[in-house]
Amino acid sequence: MRVSHFPIFTLKDTPADAEVISHKLMIRSGMIRKLSSGQYSWLPLGLRVVKKIEDIIRKELDKIGCSEILMPSVQPSELWQESGRWEQYGPELLRFTDRHQRDFCLGPTFEEVITDLIRKDVSSYKQLPINLFQISTKFRDEIRPRFGVMRAREFIMKDAYSFHANQQSLDEAYEMYKNAYNNIFKNLMLDFTIVDADSGNIGGNESNEFHVIADTGEDDLLLDDQLKGMNIEIAKVKYGEDDLEALIRKTNLTHKKGIEVGHIFKLGQKYSKAMKAKVTTKDSKTVDMFMGCYGIGVTRIVAAAIEQLHDNKGIIWPASITPFNTVIIEIDGYKNSNVRTYCESVYKSFIEKDIETIYDDRDANLGKKIKDWELIGIPNIVIIGKNESNNKTVIFKKRSAESKSEMDINDLLDEVIS
Repeated sequence: MRVSHFPIFTLKDTPADAEVISHKLMIRSGMIRKLSSGQYSWLPLGLRVVKKIEDIIRKELDKIGCSEILMPSVQPSELWQESGRWEQYGPELLRFTDRHQRDFCLGPTFEEVITDLIRKDVSSYKQLPINLFQISTKFRDEIRPRFGVMRAREFIMKDAYSFHANQQSLDEAYEMYKNAYNNIFKNLMLDFTIVDADSGNIGGNESNEFHVIADTGEDDLLLDDQLKGMNIEIAKVKYGEDDLEALIRKTNLTHKKGIEVGHIFKLGQKYSKAMKAKVTTKDSKTVDMFMGCYGIGVTRIVAAAIEQLHDNKGIIWPASITPFNTVIIEIDGYKNSNVRTYCESVYKSFIEKDIETIYDDRDANLGKKIKDWELIGIPNIVIIGKNESNNKTVIFKKRSAESKSEMDINDLLDEVIS
């Protein structure tokens, strides 16, 4: 990809309404642009990161036999009334009335829709277990949207659902998803933890949260040396103590800040009972299906990664989700045909090796280009000017390091591929 074909919208100054570092850097690096409060357009750089996160999620869910579907975001109120959540969910449920005076909502979550889908086609234990997921836009009428995409009104989320004939099957699936989530966050190359959590509006009798560890996180966690523990809500109930410092003394655990990026639930029979989603068992009895649900905040992961991985120059992307692996910066190529020709040949070498590379062929000075790419956070920076084109070498710099080195193209490819 060439910058002449790939718009780069970096900003020098930080927007006044950006509070946390991820919001500031996502705006400045040209990943997102604000439409209105809590709503953002994803620009090419940002969308590449989102798609890479989605690909990692899909790969791990495919391994456990979870099939992808897509459900309507516009949901009829009747389903929510059937489950009892139309009134329970509160003002964060974004509701509207159509021209026929029927009530609908824009889905923040899909337990009602998936339960309705399954109950229409599944009637026997022989059809279970079933594991389905989607990656789609969700909506929440936040009272006070803030922190950019961290707490937005519109966001991309992966939600998976499992259906079972008995509790044992649900328990096995829950552990399967927990392991898959571990693999997902390891593959994202982020420091994370799993904690015991409250089920909240979703309901159920057991849940765990997955948090990216970050000093700017909203959630208080109490963790042991292996980074295992509980969120503050669970700790308060378990130990009968509301004061954080008292809880730390009582539990002998370490206080950390986290950003919740995943949440899994054993729903049990909460929705199936309310919505009459039943199956016939092996011994010809009729039972309400057992359910689990498993969520990951895709766009929230982008912000959480930046909160965890940045410096005073900008973002430092892990290799797994960087928008590009390498940037080739051309110095005055528009003035010097030899420089441009050599840059083209180096770029071609990277493409032939299937290395995701962006070639900065802009008519801009070197300082501007380097600042832009350090802000954006591309891991490998290659600089080519007149001297390098004459010597058939390049200047190579890692985004995470200060030093630069001169090398030939073969050594460069080995360095980047390694």
